Amino acid sequence: MIYLLYMALFSRKLGIDLGTANTLVFMPGKGIILNEPSVVAVSEQDNKILAIGFEAKNMIGKTPDSIIAYRPMKDGVIADYRVTEAMLKYFINKAMGKFSLFKPDVMVSVPAGVTSTERRAVVEAAIKAGARNAYVVKEPILAAIGAGIPIHESKGHMIVDIGGGTTDVAVISLGGIVSSKSVKFAGNKIDQAIADYIKKTFNLAIGDRTAEEVKIKIGAAVLLEEELHATIKGRDFVQGLPRSAQVSTNEIVKAIDGELKQMIKAIKDVLQETPPELASDIIDHGIIMTGGSSQLRNFTDLVYRKTGVKAVLAEDALYCVAKGTGIALEHLDVYKKTVLSKK
Repeated sequence: MIYLLYMALFSRKLGIDLGTANTLVFMPGKGIILNEPSVVAVSEQDNKILAIGFEAKNMIGKTPDSIIAYRPMKDGVIADYRVTEAMLKYFINKAMGKFSLFKPDVMVSVPAGVTSTERRAVVEAAIKAGARNAYVVKEPILAAIGAGIPIHESKGHMIVDIGGGTTDVAVISLGGIVSSKSVKFAGNKIDQAIADYIKKTFNLAIGDRTAEEVKIKIGAAVLLEEELHATIKGRDFVQGLPRSAQVSTNEIVKAIDGELKQMIKAIKDVLQETPPELASDIIDHGIIMTGGSSQLRNFTDLVYRKTGVKAVLAEDALYCVAKGTGIALEHLDVYKKTVLSKK
């Protein structure tokens, strides 16, 4: 009895969806306990970390020259090892509480196209950040688990996980990935395309945050009959003074067309590689879409128009990967075949 109580108190597990745009932390039994931007503010003078998460994101585009606010994850993988380790440590400590004496078991998601070197870097960063054991699992597997897909069935399920840095497309059967593709076209590239369009069309300079707000407020994947409108505020390139302009949904659709084409191409490439038996399952079940950027208006319609296969947005699409880490941690014995790396 004492042993069971000890285990309940001290064997903590954390699932971390370490994304380019946001980091989500899932604790079995409690659900998602943290959802913060993957942003770190660093002082240039002494290379000291000043802020992480929401506090750091609020600094983007507003800092003096001596402070840099940036994302240490690029295209879903570690771009700055030291800063990512500090960020992980911050999220683990915040999730566990200040007075936790015991290190947690941590499961971290990585893109499907990650290399073994990049995978090891994530494991090492998690261990150094305070994890007792670190497991690394590919995002499409975790997204499928989080979306409630029975991945161990001998049926084909197609998952499209669109985050900030990468679009991961995979066909899953019997607990493993049959065919997959990971492309570096996702939410951040859409934001960049919007910023570029506004620069070219309106001679206005806008930041990443404004571009993201425009995408969420009026963005869509297909042309709409009833357009939405938004007022954008930025700096005039010619006069150098603040100015505002009106932009509509269909303008944004045209601006992000190239990025969406790359995502659709990835889906088509994976469908072409899929064995016929599994392809028929996918036609029956449809394509399941997860990740924050899959919530772009009418994205499922665009996928259906371009592939002929119906697409469905998963419930809580943004949280599927994080929920998947939690479920996989709770049932490690069931999902151990999907665990790619452990230390």
